[in-house]
Amino acid sequence: MQNKFKRLTGIAALEGQWLRRRHFDEPMLAQIAERIRQAESEHTGELVVAVEAIMPSHEQDARLRALEVYGRLKVWDTPLNSGVLLYLALDSRAIEIIADRGIDASSAQWQQVCADLQARLAKADYLEGLMAAVDAIQVILKTQAPHHHDHKANVLPNRPVIL
Repeated sequence: MQNKFKRLTGIAALEGQWLRRRHFDEPMLAQIAERIRQAESEHTGELVVAVEAIMPSHEQDARLRALEVYGRLKVWDTPLNSGVLLYLALDSRAIEIIADRGIDASSAQWQQVCADLQARLAKADYLEGLMAAVDAIQVILKTQAPHHHDHKANVLPNRPVIL
């Protein structure tokens, strides 16, 4: 009920913009990009982090919006179908993970990553929470997209995408 009230009054949008400006600054984005770059050298998975301050009015369902972002950022377009999107909608406090068909992880694994990140964000532990989520996703990718010596592609950006 509180989220619906915030959305109707516009408070959620202001809060999303404030969170984006306050916590998702250049040094934080660079640290996350470096963590992703390092981890991707250990497997063939490709992780994209997308942060949206305000979900667009045409799509208020976070899961559907994450699927839309997944497609627009071409996370599906990796040679081994090993792309994973970690999507955060700051205004609605939603977190979604979308994985390509080459990643055979369970829904429970992804839900645990989201729940852990949600708990960290609720404590305003933004950087460490995101780093822990990236690390948890990388652990899953090590088992689901093992490293191949002949695979050197890094087709998706390591730097988080701000929408």
